[in-house]
Amino acid sequence: MDRIELLPGIFFQAAQTTRFKTACFSLHLLRPLRKEEAAKNALLANVLMRGTAKHPNLRSISAMLDHLYGASAGPLVRKNGEVQTCGFFMSFVEDRFALEKEKILAAMVDFLRELLLEPLTENDAFPADIVAGEKQNLINMIASEVNDKRAYADQKMLRAMFANDPGNVSRLGEIEDVQAITPAALFAHFQHILAHSKIEIFYAGSQSPETVAGLFANALAAIPRQTPDEVVIRGFQPVGKPQYLEETMDVTQGKLSMGFTTECTCRDPEYPALVLFNAVFGAGVTSKLFMNVREKLSLCYYASSSLLSSKGVMVVSSGIQTENYETAKAEILRQLTACQNGEITEDELLSAKKALCSSLDGIGDSLSRMEDFCSFRVLAQFPMSPAAYKAALEAVTVAEIAAAAQKVRLDTILLLKGATK
Repeated sequence: MDRIELLPGIFFQAAQTTRFKTACFSLHLLRPLRKEEAAKNALLANVLMRGTAKHPNLRSISAMLDHLYGASAGPLVRKNGEVQTCGFFMSFVEDRFALEKEKILAAMVDFLRELLLEPLTENDAFPADIVAGEKQNLINMIASEVNDKRAYADQKMLRAMFANDPGNVSRLGEIEDVQAITPAALFAHFQHILAHSKIEIFYAGSQSPETVAGLFANALAAIPRQTPDEVVIRGFQPVGKPQYLEETMDVTQGKLSMGFTTECTCRDPEYPALVLFNAVFGAGVTSKLFMNVREKLSLCYYASSSLLSSKGVMVVSSGIQTENYETAKAEILRQLTACQNGEITEDELLSAKKALCSSLDGIGDSLSRMEDFCSFRVLAQFPMSPAAYKAALEAVTVAEIAAAAQKVRLDTILLLKGATK
């Protein structure tokens, strides 16, 4: 079913399938990624999940979900480019497998209605003890990001690379912003974004899209609607010459993170060629970075590349001995030059295409992957279906990969190295 507008500013999309005994749906409130509200958005869904007027605590919610054959419901906080989303993901048994013709889907949609329209409040605010507890959980989550040194180095590099770009804001917000949130301010923010956010709903399951759309339209009809705040994703625009950053931490293995511009986003017709380039260059065990920099030359403990497709950015992530920094960097760039020169073997091309097409074929094997791809198409404004995307990938030539690689430029380097003993 095509994406339709259920209610003003509320959109619905469905993937009908009878392959599974369970179904799922998600709801996303789309927000422009701003420092002043990122922490509130990250906190909000967790607070809402703590209780409703009808189910005022976790015990009551858990009992209700258990009664619905062990259904699950949880908060969502995502970031795509300069768009942040907050909302919920719910998974549950299909009605056709329930006893006595119970309406599980309808019950889950009604629980979503409770979360949005009948939240647990006290004195026109969220309960203070719940907000305090979830604030501490979020602070702990933000603080723990430094524990994964690989992810930390990549994020630190990207924050520097995006210093003048809205994509610089963290998905979870900053600790000082979390600390400043009050129960009344969070409730007022919730009321604002409920009225002023575009809302996207995705469903995957066996019931007809028309039936499911009707359930959501009835359940959410009372949501107040005003002109939605604009959410726009733009490709990254580099400023100035490449920058080098260095940080010292108590680590035994150095982390080298390199950010590149690509001049291509997932909204551009050249995107399939860029994806194939990334696969040949660094995404997988047959890639040039893995086979040469890691395996043949032993310059890295790991070396891989990935795309931030909505922004047109590529990240190369590697673990190195700090003294090997210059050699590792030079070899990574040499492999990039090889791609730019079209030095790609038939085996490298076929392996990359096979891996990417196999991944696309697997979307239909998982409800969560179906939901993830549907949300990516909308949030990142990706124009192709899985089938069209697969066909486009299969048609890419080595010359097109080389042309995509020739637009790739180094922008930012971060070296995370251990302290000198």
